[in-house]
Amino acid sequence: MSYFPLFFDLKDRSAVVIGAGTIAARRVGVLLSFGCTVTVVAPTLGEAMQDYREQIRWIPRCYEKGDCAGAFLATAATDDRAVNRAVGEECRAAGIPVSVADRREESTYFFPAIVQGAGVTVGLVSEEGLHHHRTAQVAKHLRRVLEQMEGEFEE
Repeated sequence: MSYFPLFFDLKDRSAVVIGAGTIAARRVGVLLSFGCTVTVVAPTLGEAMQDYREQIRWIPRCYEKGDCAGAFLATAATDDRAVNRAVGEECRAAGIPVSVADRREESTYFFPAIVQGAGVTVGLVSEEGLHHHRTAQVAKHLRRVLEQMEGEFEE
């Protein structure tokens, strides 16, 4: 099954990220770059998350049911399968789009690879949410193409 690409204006929208490791930090960086207000729930902030410390709201504890309430979207990116499952269940029950990093079948959206340049934003996911390496290769190629195109377009 293919997935429909949909683009949202995330400026000032709230996102909750459960977890604070490398994957969570990548998600936070993308969300912040699109103007999202990000809350991170995790007992500690991993090294990769330190760059965002001043830009996020950090709740320094383990996930609790209800942490995603009111969020526009959520991401579960911990190394604890039970926590990721619980976040996915909470969000699906509340109608909050959720990306569960370790189980695509529990996700209601996939976090795309983002490519920007030449006034264009491209979001990439593989057709079935698999083949992340292939998606990364395509993104790398598109970044080079867009870099070459910078300045070629007239406003």
